[in-house]
Amino acid sequence: MTYEQLLDEAFVEGLIVKEKPLQSGDGRIKGTRIAIRKDIETSNKKMCVLAEEIGHYMTSTGNILDQSDLNNAKQERRARVWAFNRVIPVERIIEAASKGYTQVYEMAEYLDVDEEFLREGLAYHGILDISL
Repeated sequence: MTYEQLLDEAFVEGLIVKEKPLQSGDGRIKGTRIAIRKDIETSNKKMCVLAEEIGHYMTSTGNILDQSDLNNAKQERRARVWAFNRVIPVERIIEAASKGYTQVYEMAEYLDVDEEFLREGLAYHGILDISL
């Protein structure tokens, strides 16, 4: 999946995505408007950020910026899991591994995702044992 393909999916969902300078974080969503930090280094990382913001649209309600609130933290996690399942489902991970991409950086390159996002996704799927 590419950033452009995910932009198309967002459009179909009725979401408006703009790249803007953000003071904190890489992405924000309010209603149907998504802001992505415009100076993110790679399109792979932008795609992962956009996937999570779409995940918020699909799974979250209200303002969840205060992560000390347990309900907000759960909603944040739900959006992240939605992004993992959309962008790096287990089947794609197995496909990459079966083609010999077993190092995280190699697999991230093969799957066209940000390495940190992949590490967290592998940990979520129980494939990589790291503490988050």
